[in-house]
Amino acid sequence: MKNILAIGLVSIGLVGLVGCDVKKTQEGNVTLPKYEVEKTQSGDVTLPKYDVKTPDVNVTTEKKVIEVPKVEVTPAK
Repeated sequence: MKNILAIGLVSIGLVGLVGCDVKKTQEGNVTLPKYEVEKTQSGDVTLPKYDVKTPDVNVTTEKKVIEVPKVEVTPAK
């Protein structure tokens, strides 16, 4: 059940990103601390920044009259 939920969420995320224009504006930097018995270096994390421009979507509605044919059914004998 968890796998199906995870796959569904990833699929929804991918569908949302298909129409986006993504531009990376800053590089990321990750320096992890090194440990022995004592800490020799402290960690530093800089995450990358992105500018995301989504497409413009205009949704409109219009009323239409649709003629539905009449169907006559005669029961079998």
